[in-house]
Amino acid sequence: MNRPYLHPPALRIWHWLNAVIVMALIMTGLYLRFHGIAALTPHDQALLWHKGLGLALIPVSIFWFVYSVESGNLRRHYGIKRGDLRGMAVQARYYLGAIFTGGANPFPATPEAKFNPLQKIAYNAVMFIMLPIQIVTGLLFMNIPPLRDRLLAGELIGFLGAVHTLCSYLLILYLNVHLYMATLGETFFSHTRAMITGYEETEQTPGQEGNE
Repeated sequence: MNRPYLHPPALRIWHWLNAVIVMALIMTGLYLRFHGIAALTPHDQALLWHKGLGLALIPVSIFWFVYSVESGNLRRHYGIKRGDLRGMAVQARYYLGAIFTGGANPFPATPEAKFNPLQKIAYNAVMFIMLPIQIVTGLLFMNIPPLRDRLLAGELIGFLGAVHTLCSYLLILYLNVHLYMATLGETFFSHTRAMITGYEETEQTPGQEGNE
């Protein structure tokens, strides 16, 4: 087996901390959504937890961005390259067919390029569109004077709620796909174990020996 080192300690810590916060936000958010937020008092525990977790997500996200920029992680692994558009179709064919028949991944993870073209699109959408929208709309929901009064006067609260909820559902959809994809390593827990140890187990192929 080839064992490239893909995940430095800082990113592993961020990943699990971010995962805990996001999962807790989803659970408290679903409770608020289906319980009926209008029926809750400002001191309801679920509401307080949701606000606190949302605030905690801000420094965690800022840390990821600053670290990724300073370490070159953002440019190296998230940057969209010219061949990625064609590569999206190649990777999609792999996911839809070849992966079930033992075909080789056209874009195996390496220390120089951890993500395939489809992963780049998904992760960029989450980190630079969905999460920022969730954070901004969540902050706008907080009772920040005089901003709250202006939002109420402009009847924008309903619109913000719709955007916040839509992004929440998109993030839940992404999370389900992400969890499924995490099972598609060499073994069921290969990708999960890599996020603990930093080393990804991949099938040894000619020319890869130097990546260990």
